[in-house]
Amino acid sequence: MDELTKRENLPDSPQSEDAYRSIRGYVIEAQGQVYAAVNAAMVTAYWKIGKSIFEACGENDRAAYGKQVLKYISERLTEEFGKGFNLRNLRYMRQFYLTFPNVNALRSELSWTHYRSLMKVTDEKARTFYMEECAKAGWSSRQLERQINTMFYQRLLASRDKESVAAEIQTTEPKPEYEQIIKDPYVLEFLDLPANEHFYESNVEQALIDHLQKFLLELGRGFSFVARQKHFNVDGQHFYIDLVFYNYILKCFVLIDLKTGLLTHQDIGQMQMYVNYYTRYQMNEGDNPPVGLLLCAQKSDTLVRLTLPEDNRQIYAAKYMPYLPTEEELKRELNLEDFEKLENL
Repeated sequence: MDELTKRENLPDSPQSEDAYRSIRGYVIEAQGQVYAAVNAAMVTAYWKIGKSIFEACGENDRAAYGKQVLKYISERLTEEFGKGFNLRNLRYMRQFYLTFPNVNALRSELSWTHYRSLMKVTDEKARTFYMEECAKAGWSSRQLERQINTMFYQRLLASRDKESVAAEIQTTEPKPEYEQIIKDPYVLEFLDLPANEHFYESNVEQALIDHLQKFLLELGRGFSFVARQKHFNVDGQHFYIDLVFYNYILKCFVLIDLKTGLLTHQDIGQMQMYVNYYTRYQMNEGDNPPVGLLLCAQKSDTLVRLTLPEDNRQIYAAKYMPYLPTEEELKRELNLEDFEKLENL
């Protein structure tokens, strides 16, 4: 057999599959080591920062003097190292130091995301239990969050079948094979790296959002692009709005979220939260209240009516529809046939 024939047959051979699996394992192992190293450095740094903030601001960082010091530190750090050092994050670091005053008691296996969840547990015995069990069992941050939310500690103490209670997490919240360092918002903030706007989109969603973004900008009704996959953090939970525009005719932000399946009441509630966030934290003087548009493949009109308040004027933008794309225009741009076409891109 000549060399060309060998190469043509290579992809289907057991040897090529074995080689791929070995190399894949090396990549995952290396990425895991990098992820663990970054998280360990981040946790140590944030503990030290929290200690320094406590010593600089005193017992109450919200008193006049403490607020001034914290504001000064935040502005200087943000200017030099990026948005990971805003006031909210610095307060979390201070809380981290106060919650875990002994740095030697910290577990190197746990990430900053783990500790953000642990800080929510007010019972010290329960918090210590979760920390030790998390490190021992190798729980992911999502698994830890679920164990806390489902009161695993209390259920374990009350149960006679402790093995079943302890094992249920692998079924209810399976651990991912590996963590992707480039998708961890805390790591990206710590390293001052920008998040790629496509990290959180599937191929279909990405194509649809590309299309929708271009369509709105070409519509000629006052749309100005602001952000894609707009990220914000609420008490350790990360949220991403698919598209954010500002409409200079309406003088308001327009938030758009795309759902490729059946619209649920959770989707509507999430958009309401997005609108509330922009209303309270992002509006400028003279702005009108933001508008939220939810675009989906299927929806129940009854579900929408029951979920939204009767006087709703922000979700689906009934008040502003003359300046926004009509329902017919949106359907034409993002109908089910388009979904099928875009899946083949």
